[in-house]
Amino acid sequence: MTEAKFARRSLLLGASALLAGAATAHAQGAAGNTVFLSTQLRPLEEAQKVREVILKGYAGKVDYVVDEPAPFAVRVEAEMKSGRHTSSLLGALHGELQPLVPMGALAPLDDLAAKLKDRGIPAPLMKLGQLGTGHQVYIPWMQATYFMVANKQALPFLPAGAKPETLTYDQLAQWAANVQGKTGKRMLGFPAGPKGLMHRFFEGFLYPAYTGGVVTTFRGPAAETAWGKFADMWKHVNPNSTNYNFMQEPLLSGDVWIAFDHVARLLDALRQKPDDFITFPAPAGPKGRAYMPVLAGLAIAKDAPDPQGAAALIDYLTRPEVQITTAKSVGFFPVVKAELPADLEPGLKLAVAAISATQNAKDALPSLLPIGLGSKGGEFDKVFMDTFQLIVLRGQKPHAVLEKQAETMKRIFAETNAPCWSPDPPSTGACMVK
Repeated sequence: MTEAKFARRSLLLGASALLAGAATAHAQGAAGNTVFLSTQLRPLEEAQKVREVILKGYAGKVDYVVDEPAPFAVRVEAEMKSGRHTSSLLGALHGELQPLVPMGALAPLDDLAAKLKDRGIPAPLMKLGQLGTGHQVYIPWMQATYFMVANKQALPFLPAGAKPETLTYDQLAQWAANVQGKTGKRMLGFPAGPKGLMHRFFEGFLYPAYTGGVVTTFRGPAAETAWGKFADMWKHVNPNSTNYNFMQEPLLSGDVWIAFDHVARLLDALRQKPDDFITFPAPAGPKGRAYMPVLAGLAIAKDAPDPQGAAALIDYLTRPEVQITTAKSVGFFPVVKAELPADLEPGLKLAVAAISATQNAKDALPSLLPIGLGSKGGEFDKVFMDTFQLIVLRGQKPHAVLEKQAETMKRIFAETNAPCWSPDPPSTGACMVK
């Protein structure tokens, strides 16, 4: 037995023992409750808000149990193998639910998905919930993502005919050039600092928008075009961007008028000065308006002890008013079509509007967070940041840089055997750079 297999077997045996105790405790202390096991909203304060605020209006009884992502998968597998099923509803990120599919750990939810059709969950998100099976295996629950923010002072400089909500990358570059031409300042900003999330921009936005993929299309003419266009745009980007980690700060100071970042790193600016800013989706490229949803889903465990209770909980948690309560309470945003209440704070309303516009765009192209890379995730991100450094900051030719970086990308996938994720087509075995 290999060391890895021994370790996994030990984890499973340990989890089985824990589950036996948990099942006994559950039977003794909370008989009839639906167990909701979640990797999300784990911190004490957030978990308390789930129990006391979000679930307050639910008619049934729920045990909300939180777990870290790695033990979560082991626990679900152990329940299957031991036959001691305690968890009924499973809440986790898309990439955390995906490994449960090959185990056969998730019940099909096609009938439930049909009943929830009137909730207005965007079709691309529902398709992600099929996890490549052709059947609904999870229902989207809540989300976060990245979007653009602009100071209203920048609006007069939009290119003729351009609208923020339908902006293209070419129009964004022209907009930044127009601002620089009139003000003498480079007012477009990106979070390219040491702790910024610039790598997510390349992985989830620029690359799929121009190439239709991320890994399989890492090199080639479309990728070279994407880097060439971005290098040209960078001439109008605030040079301090290589120091920016959170874009809310330069937005509030006025050093930047137009910015891209994660919602959590923009929210302070929107909350402090909601009247100064507009929000809108990231631009579109030739393949669509790519964006990276940080999507959590709700699944029902196969052979769950309370599948009816789990289905009722999914119905409850995807109600528009509950989705708004979730946004107010814990900062995760609706996946359903929800009428924003008049008393929703203006900054939060701006964020919700941007996310809704992004996911409901006619040309929306979801690009998922990396899946299956494990400890190699940082190396994967570094490939994109190294490419950015060489092409955009140092002026090297895209073709030569991409050819060299593709070899590093190939090695990462050979070592991890990680399959492709959307929008790259499904793969049997490791995802391959073309």
